[in-house]
Amino acid sequence: MALGLSTAVGPAPASAAPSCPGAAPARLVGVVPGAALEGLTVDAGGRLYTTDLVSGRVYRLNGPGAPAVPIARVPGGSGAGALAWTPGGTLLVGYGADPRVFVGDALRHASIGRLDVNSRAFRPWVTGLSAANGMDVAASGNVYATNDFGNLIGRVSPGGAVNAAWGALPSANGAVLSRDDRWLYVSRTFVNPGVSRISTTNPRVVQSLLGVGAPSTPDGLTLDSRDRPVVPFNATGEIVRITSPGRYCVLASGLPTSSVLSYGRGDRGFSAGRLYRAGFDGRIYEIPGGFDRGATAAFPGR
Repeated sequence: MALGLSTAVGPAPASAAPSCPGAAPARLVGVVPGAALEGLTVDAGGRLYTTDLVSGRVYRLNGPGAPAVPIARVPGGSGAGALAWTPGGTLLVGYGADPRVFVGDALRHASIGRLDVNSRAFRPWVTGLSAANGMDVAASGNVYATNDFGNLIGRVSPGGAVNAAWGALPSANGAVLSRDDRWLYVSRTFVNPGVSRISTTNPRVVQSLLGVGAPSTPDGLTLDSRDRPVVPFNATGEIVRITSPGRYCVLASGLPTSSVLSYGRGDRGFSAGRLYRAGFDGRIYEIPGGFDRGATAAFPGR
């Protein structure tokens, strides 16, 4: 579904934005044959996790070049979405990213499950969200989830109370919290494409950090060690860093259908400081130009 949307946009002109210092070609580090990858994160041991929209599976890669091993499958067998860690180390898996999302916020069919990555036990947790295309968890345990085909941003309390309409921003996609949890950063994919941040204490406070042309389709973003957004442009194939409001530079190009970014974690495998990209092409790349020694995959209290 998402692959069809991204390719339907068609090619776009080359960006006039400058290359970032140290920009370099991407390096292929993993493949999930036949998959359309949507979620991406890394655990403390440097193991990478990703989700497949098509099969609904969650995959783990133990290191660059390692095979992708399926460790779980969401209920219904398709539509696996965003990934995020709880304060206790459980992996949250969003699901419901299937054709029902085309009706926007009407159905609120999406759910989040809890996955023990060691035992591989998957347990449904909450439902009633309009989508979970992007997701992150604060140190308090509050979970934020976005819907790029609707307007609503949901919040789930640590106890499982769902507020599907906690915030509103058309076509919010991806979700990553600042290090102090004061701001939720999201991409705007289809409506007024760009990047915004939303106050977690007052979601009516929304600041636009970047606006881009319609063909760019910004997707699942992350933050570097200075809380600067690093964003994949799905249709145009660029990976960019926002350097200041309204300005960005290009870390890599030639990667169409890029859906999500994450830094690594730990001191081995997919390690901290290294930037990784997954896409609807089933491929995972390291983006060498995005290396940032202090950057890490999103997890509560980082």
